Order: sequence, then structure tokens, then C-alpha cells
Amino acid sequence: MANKRKRKPRRPPTAGPATPVATPRSGGGANPERRERKELARQAREAARKRAQRSARFRRATTLAVIGVVGVGVVYFVQRVASPRPIPRFAVDAADAAGCTIRTPAASAPGGLHLEPGASYTYDQHPATSGYHDPSPFTIPPRVYTQPIQETKAVHNLEHGAVIMYYRQSGDGALPQAIVDRLTTIANAGHNVILAPYAQLPDGTALALAAWNKLQTCPATVTGPQATDVARGFIDAYLCTSNAPEGNLGEGC
Repeated sequence: MANKRKRKPRRPPTAGPATPVATPRSGGGANPERRERKELARQAREAARKRAQRSARFRRATTLAVIGVVGVGVVYFVQRVASPRPIPRFAVDAADAAGCTIRTPAASAPGGLHLEPGASYTYDQHPATSGYHDPSPFTIPPRVYTQPIQETKAVHNLEHGAVIMYYRQSGDGALPQAIVDRLTTIANAGHNVILAPYAQLPDGTALALAAWNKLQTCPATVTGPQATDVARGFIDAYLCTSNAPEGNLGEGC
């Protein structure tokens, strides 16, 4: 048997230069300066977002407040009724020249005194300018009537700020048709004004202008220009004003 050759023991390998071991950096590899910059940027974005939200809330609140104020103002001006105005000088002069007089018939004229629908009522003044009245006024238009109208309804129109021009239609002291035509033009050219004949005008009266608790009367000798100026002045003073309890409810008020 052949002899086995002895193997020499292996020497351990000579150690080479040491390989440097990398030391992990804290924060997953980002340096502190970069992390700080990112954090500052994030904070700035968050602050900007919050400012934008606050600004949006402020704009919404401001818009709602403005809308509310405007709405209240609109309601106020819509519901507000103008105060009665002085009768213009030209109308006063015309009334004086024609012998027209104006008065306040009732010492107290409360509104809202309603009768049963269609019920009749006897007034102690002619024409009536206040008092109990039908719950339904006349619809305007029409503005001009050639026959007497139901007085209980007419008083309700006066309560709504209307002006009614009554005239004597026939008989002694009747208002001339030429003047009636002038008043027809005035009624049709405006709003909340009615022209109608009235059979119970007091003797000597050919024209009567009625507003709520206001009455101006003129004799048959009134001329066309005088009647026109008197009517326009009376309408300007009392139409759709707080002289009437519900002066903002009439046609066009």
C-alpha cells in the first residue's frame, strides 16, 4: 500500500486592510438642515392654508352681513310710507281763486273698521272720507266711472292711500263736461286715483276731492285750469302717504 502524503496545515489568510463600516445616519438618510427646511416649508404651507380658510370665512360672513343689511334696507324702503306733503303753491292759489275749501272732517279716523262683505252703511258726511267700510276695496284700474260707485268700497280705497275725485254729474251746478274730461285725463295718467260722479254732493259743491279724512270742495264756478291745478295739488299732497292708515297698499304705492 502506497504511503499517503502528509498535507501541510494551511495558514490562515493574511488580513488585508480593514474595510470601513458605514455608520447609519439618523433620520433615514436626510441631513438635519434639509429636514429643517422641509419642516419650515410644511409649516408655511399649513399657515397659508389656515389664512386662506380664515379669509374665506370672513368673506362669506361679510357677504351675508351685507346681504342682510341690504335686505333689511329694501324691506324698510318698500314698507315705508311717505309723509303727506304740503299742497303746492300753484294749487293753493288756484283753490283760493276758485273758492275751494279744504278740511279734515273727523276728529278721529282710525283704520281697520270693516263691515260684513256687501253690508250697507250710512255715513254722516258726504262724501265719506273715513269710517266703516267694506272689507274689499275697488280694484284699480278701472280709474274712471260714469255711474256712482259703492261708497263703502270707496272708503276702503281711501284707507289704502287713494284719492277719489267726485263730481256733480247733472242738475243745477253740475260740473261742465269739459272739466270732467280734464279730470279724466288726470285719473288715467296716474295711479291709485278714481274719478266718479256723486249724487249726494252738498248744495253748491260741484267737485269734491277725497283722501283719507281729507276733503276739498269746489263750487260749480271753478274753471277748467283751476280744477286741474287743484286736483293735481291735492293728489300730490295725499296720494299714497301716511295720511291714510294703509297708505302703501294702494295701486302703484
